[in-house]
Amino acid sequence: QVQLVESGGGLVQAGGSLRLSCVASGSTSGIQYVGWYRQPPGREREFVAYISTGGRTEYGSSVNGRFAISRDSAKNTVYLQMNNLKPEDTAIYYCNAVVTTYTSWGQGTQVTVSS
Repeated sequence: QVQLVESGGGLVQAGGSLRLSCVASGSTSGIQYVGWYRQPPGREREFVAYISTGGRTEYGSSVNGRFAISRDSAKNTVYLQMNNLKPEDTAIYYCNAVVTTYTSWGQGTQVTVSS
């Protein structure tokens, strides 16, 4: 099984930046994609970004151009650089790994953007 641990959340003012980290452990050789999702207060979980083992990236329309996903394979870590943050980016951010036969989720990290 793959275990995921997120970190880097916090409180930031609008226009600021944060970098989230997702560290994978366990059977990481089977990971095909690692992505970020978020769940704003009172709303459904939504897609933010993903990166494949081949380096392909994809972004949700609400974050495209402001967020960037990257990885450090040697550290089994995927990052989400978030720039020009807006109050509507406030959410719990979850890391997700698509493995060969299942998906794994982290516990989430809270991001709060004040206006």
